[in-house]
Amino acid sequence: MTQRSIRGINHQPASPCLQFVDVSVAYAGGPHGRTSRNGRDLALQHISFQVESGQRVAIVGPNGAGKSTLLHLAAGTIQPTSGQVQIFGTGPGKHICIAYVPQRSQIDWSFPVTAADVVMMGRAGQIGLLRRPSRQDKQVVEESLARVNALPLAHKQIGELSGGQQQRIFIARALAQEAELLLLDEPLTGLDMPSQETIFAIMESLRPDGVTVLMATHDLTLAAEHFDQIMLLNREMVAFGQPTAVFTPENLLHAYGGRMSVFMQTVTPTAALQE
Repeated sequence: MTQRSIRGINHQPASPCLQFVDVSVAYAGGPHGRTSRNGRDLALQHISFQVESGQRVAIVGPNGAGKSTLLHLAAGTIQPTSGQVQIFGTGPGKHICIAYVPQRSQIDWSFPVTAADVVMMGRAGQIGLLRRPSRQDKQVVEESLARVNALPLAHKQIGELSGGQQQRIFIARALAQEAELLLLDEPLTGLDMPSQETIFAIMESLRPDGVTVLMATHDLTLAAEHFDQIMLLNREMVAFGQPTAVFTPENLLHAYGGRMSVFMQTVTPTAALQE
């Protein structure tokens, strides 16, 4: 890839890529995206953890556990009611190293842009205001599309693509952004197994670049197979660590209650949800 431009907030040496310090957030919305203590319930309460550069973290838990909320906090799109969120030692607000990929259901796929246009949007932080993309920016977009094997899709309208192709384009946008923290909210939903494996292969290819990945998912088996660490949530931090340490019957029962049947295998514990 082209050498990284120096923009945005400087990172503090020796700081973790992402750190939550006693973070709580209420459901009730307030002005400027800040939540209010007037909410009856907390979406997340007293969450503390840190993630080092290059790690792969799967965020799992039942519906309503706060997985999406945690990703929004990391992206800086919502503010905590209490506690601190830090990206490389400072708040996430002005960082351009964070790439957030929302759930596919939250995207307007009818918007008249091509795949290349979407990837170019990732260059906005590097280009700056009132500037046109340079030859270098266009080269970065082309390299990013090629890296996710999507160069032939460059001129297709984004809504014409399959679900797996769309996710690859949004990962290409993160590459063009030169992101160091990639936040993925349920990117595997609705994808067939070959498309899921392609997404995992692309994420694995980002390791040499030191890109940190946090991904929310409902699939506990895939989380255990493909991620270095697991964050098990149910509004509070149930467990955080390696899959074998997190996916214990006690932790799963705590997170999922009576909806969980746990099947222990010889190496990795897996679990199946029963509604």
